[in-house]
Amino acid sequence: MRILYLECNMGAAGDMLMAALSELLPDPEAFIARMNGLGLPGVRFERRRAEKCGIIGARVAVTVHGHEEGAHPHGHHPHSGLKDIRRVIGGLDLPEAVKAHATAVYDLIAQAESEVHGAAVEQIHFHEVGSLDAVADVAGVCLLMDMLKPDRVAASPVHVGSGQVRCAHGLLPVPAPATARLLEGVPIYGGRIRGELCTPTGAALLRHFADSFGDMPAMAVRKIGYGMGAKDFEAANCLRAMLGETSEGAADVCALRCNLDDMTGEALGFAMQALLDAGALDAWCEAILMKKGRPGQMLCCLCRPGEERRFAELMLKHTATLGVRVQTLRRYALEREAVTLDTPWGPVRGKRSTGYGVSRVKPEFDDVARLAREHDLSTEEILKRIGQ
Repeated sequence: MRILYLECNMGAAGDMLMAALSELLPDPEAFIARMNGLGLPGVRFERRRAEKCGIIGARVAVTVHGHEEGAHPHGHHPHSGLKDIRRVIGGLDLPEAVKAHATAVYDLIAQAESEVHGAAVEQIHFHEVGSLDAVADVAGVCLLMDMLKPDRVAASPVHVGSGQVRCAHGLLPVPAPATARLLEGVPIYGGRIRGELCTPTGAALLRHFADSFGDMPAMAVRKIGYGMGAKDFEAANCLRAMLGETSEGAADVCALRCNLDDMTGEALGFAMQALLDAGALDAWCEAILMKKGRPGQMLCCLCRPGEERRFAELMLKHTATLGVRVQTLRRYALEREAVTLDTPWGPVRGKRSTGYGVSRVKPEFDDVARLAREHDLSTEEILKRIGQ
């Protein structure tokens, strides 16, 4: 199983998470180039080498119209509502699943702010977390998670710092109220380091992506990334990300199902694609016989634990069902990695799957079909040359 462990001994912030995760990629600069092509107005990303207490890592600097993240005085950020944030995220050149994750992160922040300030979610106006640099951090982390594709994300207990922090609402205790609400149920601790170590953005990203919090699990670490914060403390101000593998074993997934007998095939197909676009592990339909002998369809999807509510809401939104059933299942899965397969007609993307004594490579059929059309060949001829 491919596992990502986030060590939050100095808290978590969006830029620290983005820098640490970018170090796990084969080509971090390609990620930065992609971020600079997203279409965020006036936003520029730059990845820099950074050192904290003798440790070398990376820092991702986000500038908005030439001003670096954190350089704006508190209280002078543009105020944005949840609809504004969703519109910005929806316009980014990102896969739909990444947009769905980014929107879900902001939904968490909005809910926390709503509870803290006693206002409806629709009335919440973001301050620091509504600025373009914060949107950039959230989008970047969500894209990196999609690129790394860990089967499980675990995190350490979160160091939140101590003292007080000045924000748009005034001088507040650390952790800030919205951060504290986001971290409810998560093991956190303070200490002698004065300052805000975990930001609302960092807390929301951890809450959304982490499957568990605690000690580092037994794992064979393959790559380590250090994401450096802007400030200097007596301890190395960094977030460490470790990507590795656990021994072969099973992992939990959630299965969601609903029965339908009053939808067209086109509408069902649209609902299924909406689930896949949102990042479902799989989605499909099964033919069933319902009460009174009525033929029907069962729409099913798989997702990771912790995401079942989001997918249940999508099923309720895009189908005529009155209810969705959720079940936790144990799944044995092969390890997967993206590969490139060479053919006389050009490269073909593929996926290598290994584990449990099994090893196989499957080409991406869309690439095979494209080469077949371009060279007037059958797909069988191309597959034979690949060894399928």
